[in-house]
Amino acid sequence: MTDLTGLSLTGLRLSYTRAELRRADLHPAPLEQFRGWLQEAIDAGLREPYALSLATADAAGRPGVRTVLLRGADERGLTFYTNYESHKGRDLGANPQAELLFHWAEHERQVRAYGPVTRVPDAESDAYFHARPRESQLAAHASDPQSAPIRDRAALDATFAALHARYPDGTVIPRPTFWGGYRVQVQEWEFWQGRESRLHDRFRYAHRDGDWQIDRLAP
Repeated sequence: MTDLTGLSLTGLRLSYTRAELRRADLHPAPLEQFRGWLQEAIDAGLREPYALSLATADAAGRPGVRTVLLRGADERGLTFYTNYESHKGRDLGANPQAELLFHWAEHERQVRAYGPVTRVPDAESDAYFHARPRESQLAAHASDPQSAPIRDRAALDATFAALHARYPDGTVIPRPTFWGGYRVQVQEWEFWQGRESRLHDRFRYAHRDGDWQIDRLAP
């Protein structure tokens, strides 16, 4: 086991020198700016560039954050899927707003996106669920209720095996009623490009009066 007693985290730092971000570089539509950066990350072969940190808060204001996968990005918003009865699902039921964070370390970039959250229509959740690998479909059933305590790993494996027997290859696995999609209707975006001396480039898009206002932010 590594002894971290003498480790000085203060001395661990990088200088960001890969690129700059100017107002002239920005697309007037933040969704298109986001799509461009995401495509660059995909084309560069970054690992799971569609992974994001999802921040929520419950009715009392207690925050929670976890990693989920982006499964849609269009004019309606940014979409992800999960168990409605999970910790994040309960948070969103009580406080339907969220902030998302994409971090592409190799490109020294981050994107934040904030907005209200709604469930996607059942038909859309059905279509996505049945496009998933069968093992993932069965796992959605096995992890119920998500975020709840379970006895041990053996109990989870036994549930998964029972589901395999219940839904053999060739049978349709129904989407659980407790599982589906959420869509964040983004009202505010922030694009961050790391720069030298921590003088980062940051631009915020805020939706006001039916249009996007762009402001450069102090780093």
